[in-house]
Amino acid sequence: MTDVVEPRGEFEGLRAVVTGAASGIGAAIAAELARRGAAVAGLDLVPDAVAPPAKAFLCDVGDDASVRSAVEQAAEQLGGIDIVINNAGIGAAGTVADNPDDEWNKVWNVNVVGMVRVARAALPHLRTSEHAAIVNTCSIAATAGLPQRALYSATKGAVLSLTLAMAADHISEGIRVNCVNPGTADTPWVARLLDAAPDPAAERAALAARQPSGRLVRAEEIAHAVAYLASPLASATTGASLAVDGGMQGLRLRPKPAS
Repeated sequence: MTDVVEPRGEFEGLRAVVTGAASGIGAAIAAELARRGAAVAGLDLVPDAVAPPAKAFLCDVGDDASVRSAVEQAAEQLGGIDIVINNAGIGAAGTVADNPDDEWNKVWNVNVVGMVRVARAALPHLRTSEHAAIVNTCSIAATAGLPQRALYSATKGAVLSLTLAMAADHISEGIRVNCVNPGTADTPWVARLLDAAPDPAAERAALAARQPSGRLVRAEEIAHAVAYLASPLASATTGASLAVDGGMQGLRLRPKPAS
């Protein structure tokens, strides 16, 4: 019979790598894992923006040499790697008629192949861990048809399928693989989209209204979900996708009656 892991300090002694850790969801994840006791390495294109206590490393997930260098540096400084949070990603707007091939290649290279590169580089370290876990940041765009998000949705659909395939491939090695599916989150990236809209206030209200909760998701709420999936407390959970979307994926509420 295995020992029961207490919820408080369940990350003590564990080493985590978080990509895209300088802002938004990644910054919230890095902070939450550190708060729960993990030693954290934040990998980002802007390492100076990674907040302590996370150790910062320059990493371009779109470049294999950069990924391998950053992961090895992180493993050396942390003394190993138990957890990988594949969070780095970029957005794209438009229908299939709007994004040229070079943009498709760029977004796919970062959002999908970037996760492959990081996981591949970390696998030798994860295989030696007693609590190995990978959590990929997916999206509501993988499970719901959103307008003007063809390219982005395609990459996140691939992340969902990739998560399942990785979970099947590595369960025999003791490595759990799951993903979290955020709804529209209140992050710097969404803020930039809103700023570019003709009416930012109306656009924010529309994004909030399409989630049954009536508001945008907070980055900290996503971080809590990621922490659960990465935790030894979730030792029986693999190949799962956890929606953090204010009910957008599964709820179909009746319209409110006109007053």
